[in-house]
Amino acid sequence: MFSAFTNCLKIPELRQRIFLTLSLLFIARIGANIPLPGLDTQPLQGFFADQTAQGGGSLLGLYNMFTGGALLKGAVFALGIMPYISASIIFQLMGAVFPALARLQREGEAGRQKLTQYTRYATVVISAVQAVLLILALENPGRLFPGYSLAEYGEIVIVGKTWFLITSTVFLTAGTVLLMWLGEQITKSGIGNGISLLITVGILADLPGA
Repeated sequence: MFSAFTNCLKIPELRQRIFLTLSLLFIARIGANIPLPGLDTQPLQGFFADQTAQGGGSLLGLYNMFTGGALLKGAVFALGIMPYISASIIFQLMGAVFPALARLQREGEAGRQKLTQYTRYATVVISAVQAVLLILALENPGRLFPGYSLAEYGEIVIVGKTWFLITSTVFLTAGTVLLMWLGEQITKSGIGNGISLLITVGILADLPGA
């Protein structure tokens, strides 16, 4: 198996694809560890640790795993690639309802490119909406995390709420757009399906802390 891998590296084009894929995945992992400005994640991590010890926190832990641990780190990639997946599913379902979209799905490469563009636009909108909802939840953590007590764990947002809402919405939306781009580049010029690889690497990276 090792010899087969080394033989693959002798092929220039394949070696370049492997290097590109690993480089883009590395960038994705960096973004999953860059915290949003004005966020103190220690209270959230403490709450999650207590919930896990008590046998709860499974839903939060599951979503955190799919973001590669970015959620509990309050990272710029906290939304993960999920908004893009949601947008893709929406357009797939809408194709069965709206004839115009159904025609695009049957138009081959040209139609696929248009659908991809629409999916990108929808991803931006979904990301912005989810970013605002997440930020509002972080500003009032008891709404998102039942059992979270400010008196016990403390504030998560440690700067002005308006400033945090504006800047974090931009950062979170841009983070998802960047992940979407990374996934597309891996699919186009790397090895394998980029979106699937981003999710898989994120899950594997979060397993040691699960």
